[in-house]
Amino acid sequence: MNLDLWIPQSVQWTLAAIVALLVFASVVVALMRRGDAADKHVELAARVKSWWALVAVFAVAIAFRRGVAIAFFAVLSFLALKEYLSLIPTRRADRRVLFWVYLCVPIQYWWIWQHWYHMFLIFVPVWAFLFVAALMVLRGDTKDFLRAAGTLHWGLMTMVFGLSHLAYLLVLPDGQPTAAHGAALLLFVVLLTELNDVAQYMWGRTLGRRKVIESVSPKKTVEGLLGGVLTTTLLSFLLAPVLTPLTATDSIAVGLMIGIGGFLGDVTVSAVKRDIGVKDSGALIPGHGGILDRIDSLLFTAPLFFHFMKYFYF
Repeated sequence: MNLDLWIPQSVQWTLAAIVALLVFASVVVALMRRGDAADKHVELAARVKSWWALVAVFAVAIAFRRGVAIAFFAVLSFLALKEYLSLIPTRRADRRVLFWVYLCVPIQYWWIWQHWYHMFLIFVPVWAFLFVAALMVLRGDTKDFLRAAGTLHWGLMTMVFGLSHLAYLLVLPDGQPTAAHGAALLLFVVLLTELNDVAQYMWGRTLGRRKVIESVSPKKTVEGLLGGVLTTTLLSFLLAPVLTPLTATDSIAVGLMIGIGGFLGDVTVSAVKRDIGVKDSGALIPGHGGILDRIDSLLFTAPLFFHFMKYFYF
């Protein structure tokens, strides 16, 4: 397939830069583990290897027609929702309700495929919200009803509705399939979100002293948060002319939004994991944990970025 037909050169060059960065990181890690240090930095090496796989999967997904990319995010939503529901205790009475919860995934992404914006907006927060609650009531079990309903609704709002905003970027503006332009917007928000996580981690490790919210995420520091947000804002300012139609002022606003939103998404999922007593949501991605551990920031940044673009540009 000719990638020029689906992906603009700006996206191709950005992906090439990411690959170059991964090559550099792989060489650095290999040098760090030479000789007697072979048994050290095992987690770091696993993280870099996983990033290779993640970047490859993402690049392949957006290289195809928009239908393939939308299907990719539908599968990602399904796996994230499944991982979440495997961690959260559910009532026996709700086992059959779970079928309808999972069915919401393909339905939500069908609206995107049909570029039906209004159904995309209201299906999960209105129709699925009411339908799932009604099904639970009809089961006749009122014990722990509020906790169980909140568990399912929160999973749908984040893992399905929140994440699906990434896929809808591929069909902006309304009804006008823009695979190439959408791929650039998609790469922009995903790249900034992931780099924000890395930047906050690096700044926190090097300069971190004061804890932000120790009871939820003990390793998060004020210095890491501020350093990450400022780094993400600078990257947004530099990358926006390459991948987006954002003005200089708007690129700064988006950088601040993604930096802060990514932090809030991260600590929110951390609060969920701490509540149920687990460190990682899974072990699917070596060095990272589970799917939720990797996409937690995107659950917040995806809808924030999407609606900023939708309101001001499309």
